[in-house]
This record gives sequence, structure tokens and C-alpha cells, in this order.
Amino acid sequence: MDTAAVERFRELLRIPTVSHTDPAASDAAPFARFRDTLRRLYPLLHAELEGELVGEHAMLYRWRGHAPDAPLVLMAHCDVVPVVPDEWTHPPFDAVLTGEGEEATIHARGAIDDKGSLVAILEAVEALVGEGWRPARDVYLAFGHDEEVAGLGAPAIVDLLRERGVRPALVLDEGGAVVSGAVPGVDSETAMIGVAERGVMTLGLTAREAGGHASTPPPLPATARLARAIDRLQRHPAPVRLVPPVRAMFRTLAPFAREPFRSVFLNLAVTGGLLARVLPRFGAETNALVRTTAVVTELSGADGENVLATTARAAVNIRLLTGDSVTEATERARRAIADPLIEIDVRHGSDPSPVSPWRGEGWRRIATAVGSALGTDVVPTPYLQLGASDSRWFTAICENVYRFAPFRLTASERDALHAHDERIRVDVWLRGIGFYRDLLRLS
Repeated sequence: MDTAAVERFRELLRIPTVSHTDPAASDAAPFARFRDTLRRLYPLLHAELEGELVGEHAMLYRWRGHAPDAPLVLMAHCDVVPVVPDEWTHPPFDAVLTGEGEEATIHARGAIDDKGSLVAILEAVEALVGEGWRPARDVYLAFGHDEEVAGLGAPAIVDLLRERGVRPALVLDEGGAVVSGAVPGVDSETAMIGVAERGVMTLGLTAREAGGHASTPPPLPATARLARAIDRLQRHPAPVRLVPPVRAMFRTLAPFAREPFRSVFLNLAVTGGLLARVLPRFGAETNALVRTTAVVTELSGADGENVLATTARAAVNIRLLTGDSVTEATERARRAIADPLIEIDVRHGSDPSPVSPWRGEGWRRIATAVGSALGTDVVPTPYLQLGASDSRWFTAICENVYRFAPFRLTASERDALHAHDERIRVDVWLRGIGFYRDLLRLS
């Protein structure tokens, strides 16, 4: 175990860089402390690379190579989602280390999402600078500070790079991981490299009425009208289909699948429709691969238990499948609800990202680093990222944008993201450093 690297990681995990949807609830002090700690822990990097603050707390570093064109951009974000401490087995910002050997595990908010990648990148760069190594072409480190709230840090970095005429050859952000058993019929370890990500939007649903005392309710009060609208949405999900990144994933994994999955994956021209209809039965992740999903995440009604709500509201979080759009999803919701007295408004939304190629130089570099650092038996495959990331902003200046975190994650470890007991195994994290080192050497 590289004890020094692990202790640096734990120190940074202890800084509660929590981002909130309400800017007034955010505390700037931890972000300033995080930057100060980076300068102390990584002195060689800060001596060699040119660093600047972008926006409020986003960080951009430039590592000058032998040539400035076609640079590599390594992305991560330092902010984390809020916690409910009582739900955690270990305090979420203590970075508790448990176990020994292969079972050694760090428990902390941000251990995977996304300080795991951020600190692994820093460790790789610090080591290479210490060796006197210099990249063939420029390398940028782009660290956002408000990714978890779809904020302004990453867009500001992209705007700055565009103004300076920077056109990256390759951008790599957080995303899929090294997993096994995530694709039906495939037992091999797979490196799920996101070539695209779904769009994200929120619809607001509002029902209104005159109000009054709860002892004399009308036939269809605002809360009941809203509940009916939500039920109709639930009973009319978006249609299923196989989009190009998902088709590419199944074709790539077909040789490693057991029967009958192998035959199904090899003959998608015939079996694609059936596969799309069956995949939702395998769980939430495979359902999200084949359809635009919608779920109600917030509800509000009256202020008192004996008062009729004059306004009942719901927030619907929608994740758009490749090829879908904010406009289409809004109209689909309007048709499903079929109630002109339900007000529907788009609070915010962005369409799905463009699809990056799963062939060519950029893809080859990532796949090569997967093999050298994580194992030649790991199968790199294109993947449709289900969540949104800061990388979507970089598609405006780069055609080769990928989403991959070089960590072996179990299903329970993936489930802990944005939930309690987030954690990462030490040996898994250390191997991730090796991936970034190898990828940088290929730049």
C-alpha cells in the first residue's frame, strides 16, 4: 500500500466541499481550504503546472507539453452531495479506514464521486512531474466545483478554453467503472466507457384550487388532481428502443456472453426490438439504458394538516435517452397527464449529449490504458452513461469526450453513490492512479 498517497486522499476527503441547490446554503470556506490543501500536498504539480481559478471555485491547470495543439483534458469535480450523518455506519467526513490488505476500505462522502478520480489524477501528475517527465502535447486538468447541482464551473472553463482557441483531442471525465455482471449474460469484467450521456430535465406540475377547510373537501381537490397526474405519468412510460451506444455495447460484449445472450447480441438487426422490451425486467440500470425515465422527486401541498391546498406541486426528474429531446419529453408528459388544469412547466433542461466514436485514436488511448493498468482481461466497451456529468459541456469544443472512472466497483459500492456509506477499496483506488499515469504517458 502507498500509505502516503492514501493519507493525502483521506485528508482531502475530510474537507466537506458540499454543494447545494440553493447557493445561499453553500459554504465557500471548505472549497478555499480544499485548494489550499492541494497546494500543500502536491507541491511539484503546483510548481510545474499553470493554475488558475475559474468562476467561483473551479480549477484549471495547464501542463505545457512539447506541443500545444490537440491537448488531453482530464476532468473531475471536488464538490459532493449533502449527507444525513445518522444514516452512515462511519462518519461521512472522517475518511475512516477499515480492514487490511485487499479488504482495506476508505469510507467517506466523495470517495468515488468524485474525489476518487480527482485525487488519483493529482497523484499521477505529481509522480510524473517528479520523474521529470513531460507530455508530448499539452494536458489540462479541469476540476469543477458545482457538478452535483449542474452549476456554472465547467461551462465557465469551456468558455475560457474556447476563447483561447483550445480544441482538445480527448476529454475524459467520471463515468462508468470496471464492473462484472452488470450486463445480462456477461460475466467478464468490463470497462464501461461512456461515449454519450442522457439529457436531464425537470418538469414542474402544479394543480390549483380555491382552498378552504379540510372538513369540506371538493370532489377533486388539488392534491388528488396532482396525484392522478402522477399516476398517469407512471402508467405511461416512454417507449423502449436500442440507441447506437447501447447497440455498440452489446455487439462488443457478444463474444464474451454466454448463450442464449450471445446469439441475441450478435443478431440485433433481428433481436433488437425483443431485447429492448426484455431489458427493463433485469433492473433499474438496464431499464434506463433503453428508455427515457421519469420519476417524481418532490411533492408539496398545504401548510397545515386541516387545510385544503390552494396549490399542490410536484417535481418530475426526467433523464432523456439519446435521440430524445426536452420538447418531446414535455409533450409526452402532457399527453399522458391529459388534464388541462395541470400546469406543466420546464424548470430546466438539457438535451442528450452528442455521441463520441468508439473507434479512433482517443478511444484507443483509453482502451490501451485500461489494459496496461487494470488488466488485459478487462473488456473496454462503449456505454451510455445514465447520469449527467460536467463533460457534456466539453462536447462544444471536442468530438472525443468520454466518461470513465478507472475503479473496480461492486454493485453495492455503485449503489452507495449519492447514498449513505459511500466507500472505495484502497487497492482499487491505487490501481486507478496507474490508469491515469498510463493514459498521460500516451498523450
